[in-house]
Amino acid sequence: MIATVIDSSPRRASGSLFGLAYGDALGKPTEFLTVAEIVRRYGPSGPRELTGDPVLVTDDTQMALAVAWALHDAPAYAPEVVEPLLRRRFLDWSVSPDNNRAPGMTCLRACAELSRGIRWQEATVAGSKGCGANMRVTPVGLLDVDLDTLAGLAQLQAGLTHGHPTGLAASELTAYAVRLLRDGAALAELPALLAGRAREQRTVYRADWLGDLWQRPGEATPEEFIARGWDECLRVLDRLDAALAGPDDGADPCRLTGKGWIAEEALATALLCALRHADDPVGALARGATTAGDSDSIAALAGAFVGAAHGMSAWPADWSTRIEYADQLSTLASPHD
Repeated sequence: MIATVIDSSPRRASGSLFGLAYGDALGKPTEFLTVAEIVRRYGPSGPRELTGDPVLVTDDTQMALAVAWALHDAPAYAPEVVEPLLRRRFLDWSVSPDNNRAPGMTCLRACAELSRGIRWQEATVAGSKGCGANMRVTPVGLLDVDLDTLAGLAQLQAGLTHGHPTGLAASELTAYAVRLLRDGAALAELPALLAGRAREQRTVYRADWLGDLWQRPGEATPEEFIARGWDECLRVLDRLDAALAGPDDGADPCRLTGKGWIAEEALATALLCALRHADDPVGALARGATTAGDSDSIAALAGAFVGAAHGMSAWPADWSTRIEYADQLSTLASPHD
């Protein structure tokens, strides 16, 4: 008699990376619509079915793949090793013919400067904390590295294009959230755990990863520079707590935690969608896609969170064969499952 071996692994890394792509795809056609227009098109529960073969994603998934490939190719996770790999992948993305999915102007501007070969601290858009900083950071949260390395990698990949301290802090928190969920934390635990991390890291400037990024007019010390970012993250986490303290009215989550065009709001609103639909992963994506804000980025991050919590079983089985870049998603996620 031959025993049947059943794979009981939740495949959390795959669930997270595929979840990001699924949310991105569901939010792609709704990003610039009002909630009323989305409801008229998809019904009150929002989009819950992927359409197309392949199902197309946006620059959110493309840039997450760029980060993932840079990490995949890195022989060591050190700033001097990873930075040129990130630079190369970002520049390849910027000139790719597939970069036709309404890419963010901050990323394009920074890549144009990076292409000149100048230091990334000078190439970055110093005043931007757009969600392009953390829409792509999920692969960092899937690595088996210590938390200092996770923080450095998350902030470095953000800093190449988005030099604002809140973009750095929100990227670290996003990667940390994925890490916690991949390691088995419950979704409901995240708000308190993230707020604790923010308070703990408030004056930690990672000079070995960021160099002299903090040196700009109006900044007195590196600690004061980075504290501004953590303080803004703490304020939006307070808004998240306030939202969760009340009943869910089923309306646009952006009203409570922000429209997600900026990094800390993308994190908070994606978390709100994930927490409101912790036991309905597709519902979390649909909620993120049914907003008046940056629907693809909110839904993508919600998918990364819920997918890390539940694994690949969170998602309809046939989606993985139809999503764009499925082969890359599988190749990059599988070693971390």
